[in-house]
Amino acid sequence: MYVPRFNALDDAAAIDGLIAAVGAGDLVTVGADGMPYATRLPLVWLREEGRVIAHVALANPHWRTIGDGSPALVVVSGPQAYVSPSWYATKAQHGRVVPTWNYSRVELRGTVRVRRETEWIRDAVTRLTDLHERSRPDPWAVTDAPAPFVDGQLRGIVGVEVAVTSVEGKAKLSQNRSAEDRDGVVHGLRREGDAEAHAVADTMDQSSSTSSHETASTR
Repeated sequence: MYVPRFNALDDAAAIDGLIAAVGAGDLVTVGADGMPYATRLPLVWLREEGRVIAHVALANPHWRTIGDGSPALVVVSGPQAYVSPSWYATKAQHGRVVPTWNYSRVELRGTVRVRRETEWIRDAVTRLTDLHERSRPDPWAVTDAPAPFVDGQLRGIVGVEVAVTSVEGKAKLSQNRSAEDRDGVVHGLRREGDAEAHAVADTMDQSSSTSSHETASTR
């Protein structure tokens, strides 16, 4: 991933927050035939253990192309939106502006293996369920379902584990523009009719607030 210095997302908490907020990523691998394969998967990122755990449907042919210990890339994409040059304050000054695309993204690289052990898969599914249910007023648990039913469901999925060797984050949020241009982008995004554009505006606001706080703290 190309990451200019001013777009680097290198704060571990921010990276983990993005992964948690999105909750899923694209697992990308290359099979023995040289062809790339990608599957969108709900996942659990265990930073302390340096691994990502997930599962795929038994019927999904992707897992059969994965060689034990082969390279893998997990891509987690956050909010994204088109940025119109008409939103820049500098458009009125000199007109030398062009469209762009703002987004946040995390890439986790490492090696992958398929897990067929029933208890490993059960643990992975339980972790994933607990992660998404824990903040609910009446959280559902895997053990709430009849055991024979759960056992049957587990036979229909395959575990996937990525041993992560590198984590890289990028937040392209108009950091290379002036404060006036950034304000124009935020206001423009908020006038858009889709929630994702609004989410990018929120992220830009949060980024600006954090940067202002850090600047004040170092004075």
